[in-house]
Amino acid sequence: QVQLAESGGGSVQAGGTLRISCVASEYTYMHNCMGWFRQAPGKEREAVAAIYRGGSPYYVDSVRDRFTISQDISKNSMTLQMNNLKPEDTGMYYCAAGRYCGGPRLVESPTTWGQGTQVTVSS
Repeated sequence: QVQLAESGGGSVQAGGTLRISCVASEYTYMHNCMGWFRQAPGKEREAVAAIYRGGSPYYVDSVRDRFTISQDISKNSMTLQMNNLKPEDTGMYYCAAGRYCGGPRLVESPTTWGQGTQVTVSS
């Protein structure tokens, strides 16, 4: 069973930067797409960014031009570089994987989730 492990996160002031990473225990074709979701207290989990293995990235409009998703295929890892952070970016960030990217959730039907890493942005 594939496992996802996040690292990074923390607390910064608005305008700051953070980087979070996710490593998959192994690669399978069912995990061709990896991405990030976030959930703020009292809100639903929402998509942030996703990327196909060896392919193009996907972003939601609210983070486009501020966040960059990248991958290291040799390490089955994925990184989200977050610049110009805003208080509304605060939340628990979850790594997710599924077979396909696309649609409103960016990772279609995620089959595997990480435990999450907290990102807090203060004003």
